[in-house]
Amino acid sequence: MISAGKKKRKRTTEDYIIDSVVWITMILVVILTLYPFYYCVVQAFNNGIDSTLGGVYFFPRVPTLENFTILLSDGSWGNAIVISVSRTIIGTLLGVLVTSILAYALSFEHVLFRGVYYKIYIFTMYFSGGMIPFYVLLKNLQLINSFWVYVIPGMLNVYYMLIMINFFQTIPKSLFESARLDGANDYTIFLKIALPLSKASLATIALFFAVGQWNSWIDSVYYITKDHLRPMSYLMMQIINKSAISSSKMDAQSAAYAASAQQSTTTSLQMAAMVLAVVPILVVYPFLQKYFVKGVMIGAVKE
Repeated sequence: MISAGKKKRKRTTEDYIIDSVVWITMILVVILTLYPFYYCVVQAFNNGIDSTLGGVYFFPRVPTLENFTILLSDGSWGNAIVISVSRTIIGTLLGVLVTSILAYALSFEHVLFRGVYYKIYIFTMYFSGGMIPFYVLLKNLQLINSFWVYVIPGMLNVYYMLIMINFFQTIPKSLFESARLDGANDYTIFLKIALPLSKASLATIALFFAVGQWNSWIDSVYYITKDHLRPMSYLMMQIINKSAISSSKMDAQSAAYAASAQQSTTTSLQMAAMVLAVVPILVVYPFLQKYFVKGVMIGAVKE
């Protein structure tokens, strides 16, 4: 046994060289990862016309909020933000609820036809009916041109369900048996025992659901034709795509942007739109990060 009072091994030149290489590599990776977003932030808060002159890399040379003012002054953007926030909150809550309920039920091996259910759900992960049958189904359910077309089709995610099933199976079954002996039914056990012990997993899939709902725009293209139901991500894609449209083909909305953007450009508006889309997720993530840390230790101690 090594004595407690033994001194640490003296660091050699090779140790310092390896540490230096590791630190330099880590710093370069961090810079390459974070700088593109930081550059977008700088361009979003800089005068658009001034940005066209170049040389704006680290700090706004002519600071301004006009890029955001132009975006938010458009009524369609204000309404789109409400749609995006609403679909994110409602879609995340319902998605986590439905996924966790189904995962809890399938986590018990004695459930009748459990193997059949498993195979059906796994099958849907690899095969689908196709876009046209899915569209017809949504139309028959009267979800086309409805806010709920953003929420209902995505309430169950099979991959997230499998994650929750694996977690529920790590909870000692003796807890459930003790609760049943005390007179608790399945609903009480699920709400009072299973969910409180699943905060880490719930936070994980909640973040996945929220990011998916917030960034989703393709469903608005396929299933929505009413402008007042467009999410913010759809309008952001419109602005990004406008840079590829020649001025001769510019539509009325593009012309309105050009008329109001005296000190802005298409690029500066793109950057502002990107910042608006990313910042909410960055704000929410730190509050959920602690649950990810706790999730590493969950299941480490088993009965």
